[in-house]
Amino acid sequence: LLTGYVKDLVPRYQTMRGHRVERRFGWDTHGLPAELEAERILGITDKSQIEEMGIAAFNDACRTSVLTYTHEWQDYVTRQARWVDFEHDYKTLDPTFMESVIWAFKQLYDKGLAYEGYRVLPYCWRDQTPLSNHELGMDADVYQDRQDRTVTVTFPFVGEAAQALGLVGVSALAWTTTPWTLPTNEALAVGAQVSYVVVPAGPLGTKAGQGPFLMAQALLGSYAKDLGYATAQEAQAAVTRTLLGAELAGLRYTRLFDYFADAEKFGTAAAWQVLLGDFVTTEDGTGVVHMAPAYGEVDQEACEAAGIPTLLSVDDGGKFTALVPDFEGLQVFEANKPIIDRLRADGRLLREASYVHSYPHCWRCRNPLIYKAVSSWFVRVTAFRDRMVELNQQIDWTPEHIRDGQFGKWLAGARDWSVSRNRYWGTPIPVWVSDDPAYPRIDVYGSFAELEADFGRLPRNAAGEPDLHRPWIDELTRPNPDDPTGRSTMHRISDVLDVWFDSGSMPYAQVHYPFENTQWFENHYPGDFIVEYIGQTRGWFYTLHVLATALFDRPAFSSCVCHGIVLGDDGRKASKSLRNFPDPMVMFDTYGSDAVRWALMSSPVLRGGNLVVAQENIREGVRQVLLPLWSTYYFFSLYANAAGYRAVPLDAARVAGLPTLDRYLLARTHDLVEAVTAHLDEYDIAAACEDVREHLDVLTNWYVRTQRDRFWAEDADAFDTLLTALEVLTRVMAPLAPMVAEEVWRGLAGGRSVHLTDWPVAGTGALVADPELVAAMDEVRSVVSTVLGLRKTHGLRVRQPLRELAVTVSDPAAVQPYVELLAAELNVKHVTLADLAEVGLEQLGVAQRLAVNARAAGPRLGRGVQAVIKAAKAGAWREVDGVVVVATEDGDVPLEPAEYELATVVAAGGASDRVAAVLPGGGVVLLDTAVDAELAAEGVARDVVRAVQDERKAVGLQVSDRIALALAVPADQVGAVEAHRALIASETLAVELEVREGAELTVQVTKVG
Repeated sequence: LLTGYVKDLVPRYQTMRGHRVERRFGWDTHGLPAELEAERILGITDKSQIEEMGIAAFNDACRTSVLTYTHEWQDYVTRQARWVDFEHDYKTLDPTFMESVIWAFKQLYDKGLAYEGYRVLPYCWRDQTPLSNHELGMDADVYQDRQDRTVTVTFPFVGEAAQALGLVGVSALAWTTTPWTLPTNEALAVGAQVSYVVVPAGPLGTKAGQGPFLMAQALLGSYAKDLGYATAQEAQAAVTRTLLGAELAGLRYTRLFDYFADAEKFGTAAAWQVLLGDFVTTEDGTGVVHMAPAYGEVDQEACEAAGIPTLLSVDDGGKFTALVPDFEGLQVFEANKPIIDRLRADGRLLREASYVHSYPHCWRCRNPLIYKAVSSWFVRVTAFRDRMVELNQQIDWTPEHIRDGQFGKWLAGARDWSVSRNRYWGTPIPVWVSDDPAYPRIDVYGSFAELEADFGRLPRNAAGEPDLHRPWIDELTRPNPDDPTGRSTMHRISDVLDVWFDSGSMPYAQVHYPFENTQWFENHYPGDFIVEYIGQTRGWFYTLHVLATALFDRPAFSSCVCHGIVLGDDGRKASKSLRNFPDPMVMFDTYGSDAVRWALMSSPVLRGGNLVVAQENIREGVRQVLLPLWSTYYFFSLYANAAGYRAVPLDAARVAGLPTLDRYLLARTHDLVEAVTAHLDEYDIAAACEDVREHLDVLTNWYVRTQRDRFWAEDADAFDTLLTALEVLTRVMAPLAPMVAEEVWRGLAGGRSVHLTDWPVAGTGALVADPELVAAMDEVRSVVSTVLGLRKTHGLRVRQPLRELAVTVSDPAAVQPYVELLAAELNVKHVTLADLAEVGLEQLGVAQRLAVNARAAGPRLGRGVQAVIKAAKAGAWREVDGVVVVATEDGDVPLEPAEYELATVVAAGGASDRVAAVLPGGGVVLLDTAVDAELAAEGVARDVVRAVQDERKAVGLQVSDRIALALAVPADQVGAVEAHRALIASETLAVELEVREGAELTVQVTKVG
């Protein structure tokens, strides 16, 4: 939904800017997600059950499953007000899409960029398929803390080389977090420049004999007790010899198990020796690394270079095979305990310990992965990795740091991409191989036409339709043209492509390129804009970029918004599989889609931050944005209809002659259009939302509130100004809140849809810039906001008139025309202005007080923070070039902005009935809070007016209805009410007013006429 909102918002905006935007809906239908859902529905728990039921039946279940939620998707997408073309959609299961995908694979093969290899890859034993390395980096929760048993095992040196070094009988100590890999240990690795020590068993004894033992000197202290010493110092003192790792290269040692001892059968003549590796560290373990080439990427590379074979001892389900008879049938994690027991019984176990570490899990089924050597087809990413880095510089990223940060760094270290999956529901790898190694041949196909040419027919499903899915594609066989005997046959390899290959092929496969729409594709590639969450720097963004670089030597997209992660109520990534988020339909029905949209679009999540979907955030958007827009529209309609006035949009010719507040609102609307346009052009959607929120505050809490009397007086300029401002505002808000904007715009303009209008252009029509007016009025608003804050702080309600307000600003002349407005808004009798440059704080009778935030400053200043606090309280501070400096006995200490607060107070000896505050722009306000009898009486009258207005609303009167008003007033307030009869009558439209004494204030209104 979050991504969908952005996919809707940007195209709505660009459409209003005059661009054509195609909105075809795309369905990702292949891969493990679909297979796991089908398995759940069918009750399948093991891959063998799929083979038993038949691939055709299983894939049909997958197809049915992915299409089950079509209507639900359409309901959600429509309900969220996302414009989508479902009629001309595309699905990755479509034959046309799949044909473009196999075309892409053949292009890679023909360029020498696709090859078969035998590599150690992250492997899911539950789903019985390898994963790509990039899939492990997609989400933070792929790595989860897991508690495992670790072991430190002895490897006694043997042979002539060890004898020559005097190390026969010395046991190297190797540490591993995966005991289940020890039956296939084939080598040890040490660091060439690492210092190793030999130490005998200490007086406390060990669990693995008397040694001596060899390990890295830097780690000896952590093994002191295991080696029989009371302290690390004792162990260090017992060292009998020190060697560099380079001296150990080639030493042979006694293997742990004899399963692969037959060197002729298993090719292990070079196994069980010490290798040098620059990957060996002394951060943990022993500094000696156990190597099992079938279960470690680095292990396999190092051992292959030394002529040591990769021996696989577990099957596709992660269970030990008959090659390891003692543990046959055990799943590898279950085998840890019996393997450890065996090592202990054999006297080879020095230490067993519990170890909590971050461990990769399958991002689909959530089970812990293993690393396992598998045969796989790869894309040779390393061959064009540098070009990917170069092309990335052509992409505009939001946030910008993603380009050279998370995405750029990933590209710089990209490895070859494993694209084959030994699964069922996906685009097949279009590779046919000979079944006789004596006549090897590989054929790769990239189209239906090529298949038909060689096999004489197309793969067709049970309905007789061309279909590239398994098992139909697997049925295509033909004699091997390279076999003169005619006995060997070409069979397709059984693997399907990684589903990310489908995703990365989307730009061209969606339009069946290159088989059709070639001109369309050339004119639309790279795509102008894409959006997804930050994990897709390892997923969709990455695979798009890989295939675009390899196939077309250009980026796949020009601009990308990379948003943060939406978290569920459990703090983990919101996930369909975890079901850890509230039903969006409930949120839609409770708050409306626009409210949900606004909460997401205005949040930090669009700048790469994470977001917990909280209903409070949604309600805040309603309160600050949607309700103010609607209430302003309602206010306009109410008064315009009551006056019988049909407002008309303003043009530039009328603007100059408008009252000041009208010109200010239009100038601010001009600035709004300018700001939102700039932010949306930069895909800074959150900033655009903030522009609108601030503007709505100006519109409702300033313009409408201060100009109410003009609407009551049926002022045509006021009506036309508000109509113009609202109409432009709804066009600006159309992409951000499309439903509410549509309703308001149609009510104002009477047209078909706001979404079919042009985006407003600053500087045209009534949108006239007036920066001087805006600056002056914003200063006035700042004064009002600051003084209202003072009133609230000191318990002075706004309806209570006060005598005087003094204001110092940088440009008094600019504010002078609005003195009466200030007085009215702040309910003060007299406002005086002074120039900030001419009148200092001392002349005003106020002072600034510095308060040090010890919690913020403490970590940086340490114990010195107390001296800074003491000096600040004594007034020993000053500002130097905008930096606050505190003078302590030990010298000047500059403070950072978060480490202090400045408060303006009445200076010592000043009047007790005055309060002061600093304006955001640096000016000062000084408010006289004394209330004499005359002011108190007027305050009572204004309280009465408020009570009458509430009663008018309660009895359902229209804003223009005249009333007869009867008041009962406490005895001590009767005089005040009588003194202000005219005020009360005019404010409440009372043509008759009766005042009598009562125990408390009561109001009775009767409609007149």
